[in-house]
Amino acid sequence: MAELHSTLPVRSSSAWNAEQVTAYLQAVPQHPLRLAIVAKETPLIVPLWYRFAEGSFWCASPSSAKVVQVLQHNPRCAFDVSVNDMPYRGVRGQGFAEVLHNEGETTLQVLIERYLGDTDSELARWLLSRADQEVAIAVRPTWISAWDYSARMAGASATV
Repeated sequence: MAELHSTLPVRSSSAWNAEQVTAYLQAVPQHPLRLAIVAKETPLIVPLWYRFAEGSFWCASPSSAKVVQVLQHNPRCAFDVSVNDMPYRGVRGQGFAEVLHNEGETTLQVLIERYLGDTDSELARWLLSRADQEVAIAVRPTWISAWDYSARMAGASATV
C-alpha cells in the first residue's frame, strides 16, 4: 500500500502527504468529485459520484451524457473534492480522464453501494435499471494537492 501512495503525484506545497490525501478521498463518500472539463471554448463543472482507488478517481455516467462526449474529444480535466462546511478543506488537481465502455455497470454498482449504502432504494433501482447504458470514467491525476483551513478557522462557526 505504501508503494501506491509514493506514486501519487502530490505537490510539495500540499497540506497533506499522499497517505493523508488517499485517506481523505476514501473517507468522504457524501461529497462528489467536481470535474472541470472544457467543451469547445466553454468550461463546465460536473459533480460526479466517485471512488478513489489505485491512484485514480472512478466515476460512472450514461454514455450519452455531455461529460462523456466532451472527455472523448478532450480528456484534460481538473477536479475538486472538498467539504462544504467549516473548517474548509479538500483536495484538488489536474489530470486526464479515460472513458471505459466495458466497466460502467460494475463501477455504477460500486458507487451506489458507496453513496447509498445498498441497492434497496428507489434511486438505486432506477440507476441500476439503466446500468447497461453506463460507462466508467477514470480520472488519473497528473498533480494533486490538499488544502486544510482547520487551524486558521479554529473556533469559527457558520451562521446562516
